[in-house]
Amino acid sequence: MDFTPPQKRKAEESIVPMINVVFLLLIFFLMTSQITPPEPFEVTLPVSETLGDAESELTLHLSKDGDVQFEDFTGETAWMRLGGRIDPQTVVKLRVDAALPAPKLAQVMQRLSPTGAASVEIVAVQK
Repeated sequence: MDFTPPQKRKAEESIVPMINVVFLLLIFFLMTSQITPPEPFEVTLPVSETLGDAESELTLHLSKDGDVQFEDFTGETAWMRLGGRIDPQTVVKLRVDAALPAPKLAQVMQRLSPTGAASVEIVAVQK
């Protein structure tokens, strides 16, 4: 006769449902997030007393040396690509380095004038 007690079964909780939930959340956040591309070069934004919302799909980047970049294009190619995307309702967002000399900014603004953009908004940080 065997008088040993029967082996007790451990109550095992499955971790599979928790893993499924974590993966579903991961997929949800990856699908709903908007990944922004990195800035083409370091830009120290100018300081402003008040801030408004600079909302635009078209962003033109200006470095402190006057280099221009639009999307992945630089120089004259950037100007050509930007000009092809502007219509009378377009608002252009300008990310300008604070160290850019004012005459170079004036040249850029003159170059943007004949493109027909509705307005140009300069991005700044609040004081």
